[in-house]
Amino acid sequence: MTRLLPTDYKTLLKIFQLYGCEYKRKAGSHHILTFPGAKRAVVVPEYDEVDIDIIKNNMRTVGMTRKNYFELLKKV
Repeated sequence: MTRLLPTDYKTLLKIFQLYGCEYKRKAGSHHILTFPGAKRAVVVPEYDEVDIDIIKNNMRTVGMTRKNYFELLKKV
C-alpha cells in the first residue's frame, strides 16, 4: 500500500472539502472544517508540510479510508 507523505495545507483543504467537509472559519493559522456526523472539527494548520499524524487524525475524524484519500489526492 502507498505510504502517506506530508503534504501542504492547501492540498489537504481541497481533499477534505471534496470528501464532504464544509469550511467554517480560520482561527489564527488553522483552518476549521466540519463534517456531518463527526464528533469534532477537522483542523488543518497552515504548514508547508502537514505531518502524517495530523492527516491520519483528521482522516479518522471523518471516517476517510486510505483508498479514499489517495483517490481524492489524484483529483487535486
